[in-house]
Amino acid sequence: MPQPTRPARPSPRETVHTVTADSLVTIDFSPRFEGRSRTRTRALPHSGPRSRRRPPGPYRRLFALPGTRAFTAGNLLARLPMGMFSVSAVVMIAGSRGSYALAGAVTATGLAATALAGPWIARLVDRYGQARVAVPATVTAVLGSLALLLCVRYGAPDWTLFAAYAATATTPNLGGMSRARWAHLLRDDPGALHTANSFEQAADELCFMLGPVLASFLTGTFFPEAGTLAGAVLLLTGALLFAAQRATEPPARPGPATARTPLRIGPLLACFVATGAVFGSMEVVTIAYADAQGHRAAAGAVLALQAAGSCAAGLLYGALRPSGPAERRLPFCLLSMAALMSLPLLAARAFDSLWALAAALLVAGMATAPTMVTAMTLVQDRAPEGRLNEGMSLVVTALLTGIACGSALGGWAADHVSSTAAFATPAAAAVAALAVNTLSRIASGNSRRTH
Repeated sequence: MPQPTRPARPSPRETVHTVTADSLVTIDFSPRFEGRSRTRTRALPHSGPRSRRRPPGPYRRLFALPGTRAFTAGNLLARLPMGMFSVSAVVMIAGSRGSYALAGAVTATGLAATALAGPWIARLVDRYGQARVAVPATVTAVLGSLALLLCVRYGAPDWTLFAAYAATATTPNLGGMSRARWAHLLRDDPGALHTANSFEQAADELCFMLGPVLASFLTGTFFPEAGTLAGAVLLLTGALLFAAQRATEPPARPGPATARTPLRIGPLLACFVATGAVFGSMEVVTIAYADAQGHRAAAGAVLALQAAGSCAAGLLYGALRPSGPAERRLPFCLLSMAALMSLPLLAARAFDSLWALAAALLVAGMATAPTMVTAMTLVQDRAPEGRLNEGMSLVVTALLTGIACGSALGGWAADHVSSTAAFATPAAAAVAALAVNTLSRIASGNSRRTH
């Protein structure tokens, strides 16, 4: 007798349909763990390793932009000699002619020529483009450095040293041109531009910290002209690499229309003069104090700590999201600088120790970079289109003017009062910067009410 056949067991992945009284029923014989597996698979994008990765930091996002690493590398290479040339020239001239007075006068002439020529060169950069102006201007500056080297080497008359070093004033404001590129690339992203400005300020501090060290090493290890020669090679190589990155270069703005547009940065330039006085006086007074303590050779290392503090603070400041517009942040930055610049005076009076002064300078330097970054952001905001390089070059002129005045005042205080009390000079300059900003804000508010 034939046995009734039992339907074969459906496969694990088989779906069976059956009919009951008035319904169609569909049964899925797939194992339940596979459903879980599929559910987990679908959930992987939310819980997998990639989701646990931290988002890239602000500096990593900054240099992920195409072309930014290339122009930054060339620009840093060209900016490093900015901290080398003065030291190299002093060592080279004083060693050959036996006169620090002559060496100081030559370098002072170069700084004065740079302060005068800088804005004109920057205006040409705005009008004709960075590459078309920066390359011939850099070549002229390099030829001036080499002419100075040859005049010193072969005993040319003293007046030739002034003429040769004055030719180096054609060095373009490479830091300003780098900031102009960031302003062009990040014109629609204020947060990223804040990070870029912070990086540029930290780079300035790093170059002026490493430049004198490198110059001292080269002139002391090889021959007196080695620092100037190496600086000229680095400047030319870096400028050529920077100018070759045409994709990130901001467009030129030819025409007389933009030249008649006011810059509206007069009060800011006054703040920069006072800030430059802080730098110039602090340098001279620190050297005088270290000399009075019998450790003049350590003055450079102590001043490097101030630059290191500013560099670290600049990088940290750039990683933070700015709160409020730069115009509101600047008074707080200036107030912090005025408060922290009193620390070297307190340390010198209370402890009379170079080590205590070094610690105070490290902390005091942390107020410098945020102040400079915020003020430079305001310059970028207020400078009209097509005159950004000129505006930032005027900032350099204001800083150099302040450095010269601060150096003179700090030196006078160290000679006629005392090296300890002379630390009141940079503290007073910082208070002056705060006062200038406060008065300009009051005047601006009154003019808005009257109009």
